[in-house]
Amino acid sequence: MNHGLILLRSANWSLPRPAWTALAVWRRNFLVWRKLLGPSLLFNFGEPLLYLLGLGYGLGRFIGEVEGLTYIAFLATGLLASSSMNTSTFEGLYSVYTRMVPQQTYDGMLATPVDVDDIVLGEMMWCATKGLISSTAILIVALGLGAIEGWQPLLCLPAFFLTGLCFAGPALVVSAISRSYDFFAYYVTLVITPMYIFGGVFYPITTLPDAAQSLVSMLPLTHAVALIRPLAAGHIPAEFALHVAVLAAYALLGFYFAVVLIRRRLIQ
Repeated sequence: MNHGLILLRSANWSLPRPAWTALAVWRRNFLVWRKLLGPSLLFNFGEPLLYLLGLGYGLGRFIGEVEGLTYIAFLATGLLASSSMNTSTFEGLYSVYTRMVPQQTYDGMLATPVDVDDIVLGEMMWCATKGLISSTAILIVALGLGAIEGWQPLLCLPAFFLTGLCFAGPALVVSAISRSYDFFAYYVTLVITPMYIFGGVFYPITTLPDAAQSLVSMLPLTHAVALIRPLAAGHIPAEFALHVAVLAAYALLGFYFAVVLIRRRLIQ
């Protein structure tokens, strides 16, 4: 504990000052991902199809409508938010840690005009882009199955990206303090999985006890679902500004702490 406090006190807590060179980090990751485009897209389309067919149609026959939507539509609009969360999180954990530690990619970047602030921002934008791609794949599948209709779901695209940013920062924070891949199991099991189960993806949070509703309402996935589900259904979300503000706040705080901790790990 004392060692951890010493590390935090010695960290550089100055505000991040990223530059346009962050885009070079994003571009580098895109070029690498492009080589694996086929398997990546197959996974993005295949998994949501199984969820929507297995749960949407299977359980939907017994559940009927939920909050004015067929269950397959309710599930599909929830998966749009959770997919961005999961994809962005796992990119920020496993891929970022791999580039930071085993591959030492960041050490090479720091020998160029790119600094830590740029690396973190570029990685967060790339995580958000992966989240956008994943959620867009689910959107296409849901449209193809008739779970959602019309052009209004296209309004969700910025929300997919914002949701990805929201979860990218905390994932980078975890990567910055991890000593091995095994550490990620704590974050996924204790943080991401409970949000996935209780955040309104599979059922309305109003079915939970009042105390649980108060707790869940503070979680970012709850706000992402509350923002994306109405947009996908062609409606204006209630408390639109609040949901956007909460997601943006998580993204900004995650960015700041990720910069501080990755500075500490790489250059101090």
